Amino acid sequence: MTQYQAKLGLLDPVWAAIKAEGQEIIDAEPAMAGVVYGAVLHHKTLESALSYRIAQKLASGDMTESVLNEVCVEAYKDMPELGQAARADIVAVLDRDPACHRSIQPLLYFKGFQAVQAYRVAHWLWETGRKDMAYFIQMRSSEVFGIDIHPGAVVGQGLMIDHAHSIVIGETAVVGDNVSMLHSVTLGGTGKDDDDRHPKIGNGVLLGAGAKVLGNIHIGHCSRVAAGSVVLRDIPPNKTVAGVPAKVVGEAGCDQPSNQMDQLLNG
Repeated sequence: MTQYQAKLGLLDPVWAAIKAEGQEIIDAEPAMAGVVYGAVLHHKTLESALSYRIAQKLASGDMTESVLNEVCVEAYKDMPELGQAARADIVAVLDRDPACHRSIQPLLYFKGFQAVQAYRVAHWLWETGRKDMAYFIQMRSSEVFGIDIHPGAVVGQGLMIDHAHSIVIGETAVVGDNVSMLHSVTLGGTGKDDDDRHPKIGNGVLLGAGAKVLGNIHIGHCSRVAAGSVVLRDIPPNKTVAGVPAKVVGEAGCDQPSNQMDQLLNG
């Protein structure tokens, strides 16, 4: 390891780990060299790698990869918090997903992580008034990843979406930091109102597979929503809810449900 590499590891340990793991992949499976060089080793920063990966995934006959890459590069340059959120998301996936064993996996293989990073760029576009480009990225993310996050939604960092099939997050939804959700979660509205109509999810919440949270309601910090539940009312902090419609069935069982990922109701 060179002195430069050592300094990089101290300043940006997530990116340093990804680069090292990329070389390990090539050493073990040379056929992956093109993928790893293009997505990782060719880039000097995680932000550059993310820009490339998002553009590569979302490019189509309507929008070239180079144009999308330029949009992403501009977003990461204008809003450094996007890169910070991406690092927090990688750490969250590595910590909470038992199928994730290396920091490089979300960047290369996990559509939940990739879709969230595309959303973050779309949200930047939305906030800067470039709504048509934001809509385009939302559309392509839905088509490519099967995940529909409105660019107007506000999503915190440290988000982990496991499996990530059929996720829907509406325009006025707010998702706190360090939230975990499984496939087929919906954060939706209940009618045709165009005002504040979507759920507000507190920090550290665990949303089980197939959970539906509907309307402008609040899920308190560090609560658990059991798989298949339909939540229509506010939920206090540190509770477990289950059922259709969902009711409080007990305490959350721990102080950080989103980290524990324990979906057993007696946990």
